Amino acid sequence: MADVVTFGEAMVRLSPPDFNRLEQTATLDVRVGGAEFNVAIGVARLGMSSAFVTRVPTNPLGRMIVNKTREHGVDCSHVVWTKEDRAGLYFLEFGASPRPSNVIYDRKDSAISRIKKGEVNWDAALSGAKLFHTSGITAALSPTAREAFLESLEKAKQNKVKVSIDLNYRAKLWTEAEAQECMTMAMKYTDILITTEEDTMRVFKIEGKDYEEVARKLHDRFGFELVLITLREDLSVWRNKWTAIALHDGKVYKTRTYEVEIVDRVGGGDSCSAGFLYGYLQDGDVQKGIDWGVAFSALKHSVPGDVNWCTPDEVKRLVGGGGLRIVR
Repeated sequence: MADVVTFGEAMVRLSPPDFNRLEQTATLDVRVGGAEFNVAIGVARLGMSSAFVTRVPTNPLGRMIVNKTREHGVDCSHVVWTKEDRAGLYFLEFGASPRPSNVIYDRKDSAISRIKKGEVNWDAALSGAKLFHTSGITAALSPTAREAFLESLEKAKQNKVKVSIDLNYRAKLWTEAEAQECMTMAMKYTDILITTEEDTMRVFKIEGKDYEEVARKLHDRFGFELVLITLREDLSVWRNKWTAIALHDGKVYKTRTYEVEIVDRVGGGDSCSAGFLYGYLQDGDVQKGIDWGVAFSALKHSVPGDVNWCTPDEVKRLVGGGGLRIVR
């Protein structure tokens, strides 16, 4: 049994080193990443048990994905294996001002995109879980993945498991209209919505004079237990301001804003989700959730790769006001 169960895609990530363009590089850095993969690992590293549900090919790339997940203590016993499909790839090209970083996906017909309703034993996977987490990326992968996504939400509710969804709109995967239709259906199962102001506007056409008004409009439309909105200000490609707000029981919770020097921002939002869920699920403490979510995410920006390798002690130190002097 796992405290948190996540469901989604993990891909092999290939990146040119030293700011090379893909056209010019002779080597590629190989890692694994994916939204729900990142959240499952983040939660596990902070001290809760987690499980990751996905579908991967029975080949070295599929084994790499599962082995990298297990490396952090995440349960992979409900992963679906297939001999017929491929692992998705994505290429991350690091930019520097004024050239932004760029992602190229090679995920068509990936194993997870071909998942079908009924392939996962959700009653077994969700047994004893406190929370089930997934995202709009999973729903966007294909029509059959969309059906499996909605099935997972129905099963979570049948098993009385709390549901969190990261809206995670990806324009390269589906249109705003497609996202709106599917994610509106998903919201009736959702207890905790994690989103950004931009994704909220693009998927639900909700806008407001500030982030607090957007959160309240989301709550009024869908009746969520809690809304978490992450806030990023781009000072440059490699320097951002980062924070979040949460709305719960009519009260807005805020935390410190971090100015982060970015080593790798991919997975930053997923680390915020993991840190928040860890803090909030302990005893329903929203302030602890947002403090830990934003701090864990700020630390992630300093680590290469999608995965956050930071520790609970580092988060505690940062939340407590820890400075930048070398730790000896």
